[in-house]
Amino acid sequence: MFWTPELASYLEDAPWPATKEELIDYCNRTGAPLQVIDNLTELDDSEDITFEGIEDLWPEYEEGSDDLFFSEDDDMYDN
Repeated sequence: MFWTPELASYLEDAPWPATKEELIDYCNRTGAPLQVIDNLTELDDSEDITFEGIEDLWPEYEEGSDDLFFSEDDDMYDN
């Protein structure tokens, strides 16, 4: 399982708390990249597990950490 801030951002608006199957369904409905769905598929298959947020899947994730994304507005050659 490999997470990046960009992949994890597809789960920010997920219906938390959610089970693995609910998250996969959400990603299918919202058009998340296949890598997100693959990551969720690799989770334990226990139906009893409910995830409270993305931090349960990827503890290092910091919600709203925009500084992890490259933006053309962040050009180091601003005049």
